Amino acid sequence: MATIATTNNFSDIIRNNKVVLVDLWAEWCGPCRMLSPTVDEIEQLYAGKVEVVKCNVDDCQDVAVNYGVRGIPTLLYFKDGVEVDRTVGAVTRKEITDILDKLI
Repeated sequence: MATIATTNNFSDIIRNNKVVLVDLWAEWCGPCRMLSPTVDEIEQLYAGKVEVVKCNVDDCQDVAVNYGVRGIPTLLYFKDGVEVDRTVGAVTRKEITDILDKLI
């Protein structure tokens, strides 16, 4: 199961030694609900290699503001605590795996 990010633990989560994929989403967002099963598949596919984190922007508005998120769903890709890539919208599994494969 994906790690749930909060305002209090977000900084600690992204400092992970693994690659971290953060899914910024909201319950009311249709494209977010469409992307969610894909993110769940990615979590299983990359178990042990990538930490998948879900961050509800309604609960963590400051995280969205700090990272300049203007639309959701947004996927942030972190390596060694630094954002190295991002995708916005309901992207395909291949788009996500292509980025992750370059990072691990």
